[in-house]
Amino acid sequence: MASLVQVCRYNPNKPAPVKSTSLPCICPCRISTSKSLILPSFSEYSSLRLVRVAKVKPLFRSRLGRISFQRRLPTAVARAESDQLGDDNSKGTHDLQNVEDTQKKASQFKKRVIFGIGIGLPVGGVVLAGGWAFTVALAASVFIGSREYFELVRSRGIAKGMTPPPLYVSRVCSVICALMPILTLYFGNIDISVTCAAFVVAMALLVQRGNPRFAQLSSTMFGLFYCGYLPCFWVKLRCGIGRTWPILLGGQAHWTVGLVATLISFSGVIATDTFAFLGGKAFGRTPLTSISPKKTWEGTFAGLVGCIVITILLSKSLCWPQSLFSSIAFGFLNFFGSVFGDLTESMIKRDAGVKDSGSLIPGHGGILDRVDSYIFTGALAYSFIKTSLTLYGV
Repeated sequence: MASLVQVCRYNPNKPAPVKSTSLPCICPCRISTSKSLILPSFSEYSSLRLVRVAKVKPLFRSRLGRISFQRRLPTAVARAESDQLGDDNSKGTHDLQNVEDTQKKASQFKKRVIFGIGIGLPVGGVVLAGGWAFTVALAASVFIGSREYFELVRSRGIAKGMTPPPLYVSRVCSVICALMPILTLYFGNIDISVTCAAFVVAMALLVQRGNPRFAQLSSTMFGLFYCGYLPCFWVKLRCGIGRTWPILLGGQAHWTVGLVATLISFSGVIATDTFAFLGGKAFGRTPLTSISPKKTWEGTFAGLVGCIVITILLSKSLCWPQSLFSSIAFGFLNFFGSVFGDLTESMIKRDAGVKDSGSLIPGHGGILDRVDSYIFTGALAYSFIKTSLTLYGV
């Protein structure tokens, strides 16, 4: 008749104690067949079950006695049960983590859409208003963006390989960058002002205490150019180009070439980011560059197509530029300016060892994370209009 042995399923972190009712052996290697195995009660562990174990003959005989396979079977069964339970727990934990990641991504996407629309509407109103409203809003964005840039330069990731500029120089440069758009609107040209500011900052770095480093000078000069000088072209484009506009569209008081060019450029940048994101999600296979691993060639091509299509549609609706070739060329410039600005900021963040330049905008990061695609686009659009087009006296 087969005997019954109780086997419990237990937590592997809390092994079941084994008690023996017989006297201890004189030799620890001697195994007595009279011992009985007493497992814990049902109250301590759950999911107990009975396993029928058939009697088998001893495996071999020795001077110490019979060693039977029957005594080793309950331990093996219990161990197998605990391993199966551990696998089930790990699988359940992995599935739960996947669900949490999916919910987190959905929440982040929803937050990005909400705050993107909330920011886009006021920005559109400021662009339509132009003048001092547009310039002051741009100056505020430049000030915050320059602060984020110098914080990235002073971060541990970049500071490991270079000496960052002193804190007071970083703050002074942020103020200078914020004044550049205002001076551009007031004087129309700030080449002399920018040169004088760069000279003063360079002298302040050279006469500082300690050992001045070239890395300090290069990172500071690039900050003045990247965060201050380049955004000023948006002021030149929006407020500096004000030739006559067809009276059918409201006349010069409401519509100018600069306004239409700014709207088309902004729309082209938005189309590039949107179509590149959707195309990369749907068809992305080939990485674009190691600077930004998530960007793909397929998504970049989708962004190019989307930017050119939006540019052509808006140019036909607003009657500028009239030539199809000019519209396509303008769309190309907006696309390349957007991609190049995005990759430049990604390179800075990669060296700094951070994901976002700041945390000002929930779901988006900092100001630089939102305006990086616009930094070079304004200069390219203004240069294209001033040098390549002769429409309406431009």
